[in-house]
Amino acid sequence: MSMKGMEDGQVLSFNKQIIAEFRENEGRCGGMFEGNPMLLMTMIGARSGRQLTSPLTYHRHGDDYVVMASAGGHPSHPAWYHNIVANPQVTVEVGTEVLSATAVVLAGGERDAAFAAMCEAMPRFGDYQASVDREIPLVALRPSD
Repeated sequence: MSMKGMEDGQVLSFNKQIIAEFRENEGRCGGMFEGNPMLLMTMIGARSGRQLTSPLTYHRHGDDYVVMASAGGHPSHPAWYHNIVANPQVTVEVGTEVLSATAVVLAGGERDAAFAAMCEAMPRFGDYQASVDREIPLVALRPSD
Protein backbone atom coordinates (compact mmCIF):
# COMPACT_ATOMS: atom_id res chain seq x y z
CA MET A 1 0.00 0.00 0.00
CA SER A 2 1.38 3.40 -0.90
CA MET A 3 0.74 6.66 0.90
CA LYS A 4 2.48 8.68 -1.83
CA GLY A 5 -0.64 10.44 -3.11
CA MET A 6 -2.38 10.96 0.23
CA GLU A 7 -2.61 14.27 2.07
CA ASP A 8 -1.97 14.33 5.86
CA GLY A 9 -5.70 14.51 6.65
CA GLN A 10 -6.41 11.52 4.40
CA VAL A 11 -3.70 9.49 6.13
CA LEU A 12 -5.13 10.35 9.58
CA SER A 13 -8.65 9.36 8.50
CA PHE A 14 -7.36 6.14 6.93
CA ASN A 15 -5.39 5.29 10.09
CA LYS A 16 -8.42 5.96 12.32
CA GLN A 17 -10.42 3.41 10.33
CA ILE A 18 -7.66 0.80 10.63
CA ILE A 19 -7.27 1.43 14.38
CA ALA A 20 -11.02 1.02 14.94
CA GLU A 21 -11.12 -2.18 12.89
CA PHE A 22 -8.06 -3.56 14.73
CA ARG A 23 -9.60 -2.93 18.15
CA GLU A 24 -13.04 -4.23 17.15
CA ASN A 25 -11.60 -7.49 15.76
CA GLU A 26 -9.00 -8.49 18.37
CA GLY A 27 -6.09 -7.25 16.31
CA ARG A 28 -7.18 -8.43 12.89
CA CYS A 29 -7.80 -6.24 9.86
CA GLY A 30 -9.40 -7.14 6.55
CA GLY A 31 -9.21 -5.69 3.08
CA MET A 32 -5.69 -4.88 1.91
CA PHE A 33 -4.34 -5.78 5.37
CA GLU A 34 -5.94 -9.21 5.65
CA GLY A 35 -3.38 -11.75 6.76
CA ASN A 36 -0.74 -9.11 7.59
CA PRO A 37 0.66 -9.11 11.11
CA MET A 38 -0.55 -5.76 12.48
CA LEU A 39 0.10 -3.86 15.67
CA LEU A 40 -0.82 -0.49 17.07
CA MET A 41 1.96 1.69 18.44
CA THR A 42 1.00 4.56 20.72
CA MET A 43 3.64 7.20 21.26
CA ILE A 44 4.01 10.80 22.41
CA GLY A 45 4.08 13.40 19.63
CA ALA A 46 7.46 15.11 19.39
CA ARG A 47 5.91 18.54 18.86
CA SER A 48 2.40 18.19 20.25
CA GLY A 49 3.14 16.14 23.38
CA ARG A 50 -0.15 14.29 22.68
CA GLN A 51 -0.62 10.54 22.57
CA LEU A 52 -0.75 9.37 18.96
CA THR A 53 -1.42 5.89 17.60
CA SER A 54 -0.16 4.40 14.34
CA PRO A 55 -1.20 1.06 12.84
CA LEU A 56 1.84 -0.78 11.51
CA THR A 57 2.70 -4.06 9.86
CA TYR A 58 5.41 -5.83 11.82
CA HIS A 59 7.78 -8.76 11.62
CA ARG A 60 8.75 -10.72 14.70
CA HIS A 61 12.56 -10.90 15.02
CA GLY A 62 13.54 -12.67 18.21
CA ASP A 63 11.66 -10.98 21.05
CA ASP A 64 11.34 -7.74 19.07
CA TYR A 65 8.46 -6.50 16.97
CA VAL A 66 10.23 -4.89 14.00
CA VAL A 67 8.48 -2.15 12.04
CA MET A 68 9.68 -0.33 8.95
CA ALA A 69 9.44 3.45 8.63
CA SER A 70 8.61 3.09 4.94
CA ALA A 71 5.58 5.40 4.81
CA GLY A 72 4.38 3.09 2.05
CA GLY A 73 7.38 3.95 -0.12
CA HIS A 74 7.14 7.72 0.43
CA PRO A 75 10.43 9.61 -0.07
CA SER A 76 10.49 10.88 3.55
CA HIS A 77 10.19 9.25 6.96
CA PRO A 78 6.69 8.99 8.46
CA ALA A 79 5.73 11.29 11.33
CA TRP A 80 5.66 8.40 13.80
CA TYR A 81 9.39 7.83 13.21
CA HIS A 82 10.26 11.35 14.37
CA ASN A 83 8.02 10.86 17.41
CA ILE A 84 9.74 7.67 18.58
CA VAL A 85 13.20 9.15 18.04
CA ALA A 86 12.20 12.02 20.37
CA ASN A 87 10.29 9.77 22.82
CA PRO A 88 11.22 6.07 22.50
CA GLN A 89 8.88 4.78 25.23
CA VAL A 90 5.78 3.41 23.49
CA THR A 91 2.76 1.22 24.08
CA VAL A 92 2.19 -1.65 21.67
CA GLU A 93 -1.07 -3.50 21.03
CA VAL A 94 -0.72 -6.92 19.39
CA GLY A 95 -3.97 -8.83 19.12
CA THR A 96 -5.60 -8.22 22.50
CA GLU A 97 -2.28 -7.87 24.35
CA VAL A 98 -1.05 -4.43 25.44
CA LEU A 99 2.59 -3.99 26.43
CA SER A 100 5.14 -1.30 27.14
CA ALA A 101 8.14 -1.19 24.84
CA THR A 102 11.18 0.84 23.92
CA ALA A 103 11.57 1.82 20.27
CA VAL A 104 15.16 1.27 19.10
CA VAL A 105 16.31 2.35 15.63
CA LEU A 106 18.36 -0.53 14.25
CA ALA A 107 21.73 0.06 12.61
CA GLY A 108 24.53 -1.87 10.94
CA GLY A 109 24.44 -5.64 11.02
CA GLU A 110 21.46 -5.70 13.36
CA ARG A 111 19.43 -3.71 10.80
CA ASP A 112 20.71 -5.83 7.92
CA ALA A 113 19.66 -9.10 9.60
CA ALA A 114 16.22 -7.75 10.55
CA PHE A 115 15.72 -6.27 7.06
CA ALA A 116 16.60 -9.56 5.34
CA ALA A 117 14.20 -11.49 7.60
CA MET A 118 11.42 -8.95 7.07
CA CYS A 119 11.84 -8.96 3.28
CA GLU A 120 11.87 -12.75 3.19
CA ALA A 121 8.56 -12.84 5.06
CA MET A 122 7.05 -9.84 3.22
CA PRO A 123 8.85 -9.10 -0.08
CA ARG A 124 7.03 -5.79 -0.62
CA PHE A 125 9.25 -4.22 2.03
CA GLY A 126 12.26 -4.77 -0.24
CA ASP A 127 10.27 -3.08 -3.00
CA TYR A 128 9.68 -0.06 -0.74
CA GLN A 129 13.42 0.24 -0.11
CA ALA A 130 14.20 -0.07 -3.82
CA SER A 131 11.73 2.71 -4.65
CA VAL A 132 13.36 5.44 -2.53
CA ASP A 133 16.78 7.05 -2.22
CA ARG A 134 16.77 7.10 1.61
CA GLU A 135 17.67 4.12 3.76
CA ILE A 136 14.35 3.22 5.31
CA PRO A 137 14.76 2.93 9.08
CA LEU A 138 13.84 -0.28 10.85
CA VAL A 139 12.66 0.08 14.42
CA ALA A 140 12.67 -2.71 16.99
CA LEU A 141 9.90 -2.42 19.54
CA ARG A 142 11.49 -4.14 22.54
CA PRO A 143 9.02 -5.16 25.23
CA SER A 144 9.96 -3.76 28.62
CA ASP A 145 7.40 -5.61 30.78
